[in-house]
Amino acid sequence: MLILLAFIIVFHITSAALLFISTIDNAWWVGDNFSTDVWRMCATNTSACMAITDQFKEYQSVQAVQATMILSTILCCVAFLVFILQLFRLKQGERFVVTSIIQLLSCLCVMIAASIYTDRHEELHKSNEYSIDVSEGQYGYSFVLAWIAFAFTLISGVMYLILRKRK
Repeated sequence: MLILLAFIIVFHITSAALLFISTIDNAWWVGDNFSTDVWRMCATNTSACMAITDQFKEYQSVQAVQATMILSTILCCVAFLVFILQLFRLKQGERFVVTSIIQLLSCLCVMIAASIYTDRHEELHKSNEYSIDVSEGQYGYSFVLAWIAFAFTLISGVMYLILRKRK
């Protein structure tokens, strides 16, 4: 039982770490001489970065991705705290339903963010406001980590729903 508890805690912390990295790091869309994320665009050869502001045509889409990724990260951390609290407060045999709901909401938020970015990436990167051409690129590791975090939060949300408290 202790090994299962340790696995669940490590799995949840890994999910949170993936969410933090994918939200913060500058690699949602990368090319030979640039990398962009939902916060800024950086040219790798000059190491100059430019913030993505409301001057961009698709700024509302970027803001939606920013908001849902931040909300997903916060919900994942809250779910972990609720899980720890429920470990001490639940009676034997009860399920971790509240933790599961919060974790599944986190899963939903990261899915929405990655889906919006997937749908709107062409319009985002064809904007004339960028100092260099960023249309010729590919998805970066932060984008991939966001989808992996989606899978991890979904699995842990379902795991909490199935899990019962034991001695």
